Amino acid sequence: MKYLCLIYGDEKLWEAMSKAEADAEMAEYYQFTDGIRAAGQYVAGEALQPVATATTVRVRDGKVTTTDGPFAETKEQLGGFYLIEARDLNEAIQVAAKIPSVRIGSVEVRPIVDFGEM
Repeated sequence: MKYLCLIYGDEKLWEAMSKAEADAEMAEYYQFTDGIRAAGQYVAGEALQPVATATTVRVRDGKVTTTDGPFAETKEQLGGFYLIEARDLNEAIQVAAKIPSVRIGSVEVRPIVDFGEM
């Protein structure tokens, strides 16, 4: 089964890191990614540009409107994701618990709907 691991954190913490700290954090991410690739759990993953680059799109009564930034103000912002393969939610949680920034942010784990099984 596929699960989406949405990685949330405070962008200000990343901005405050020294180059050495940021490099060390990224090295952990590369190691984590290599590990889930080797285990056959990696499907996809990407980091996102800062929330200031986001655009929220709405359509109301056939009219498209856009707003700069995210839909809601929050203390944590969506920073990236992994799409993984796991036997069940318990295994997906075990994978998510190894994502480096889970120590300073959070990871939301959500199963993917397989419309072929409906």
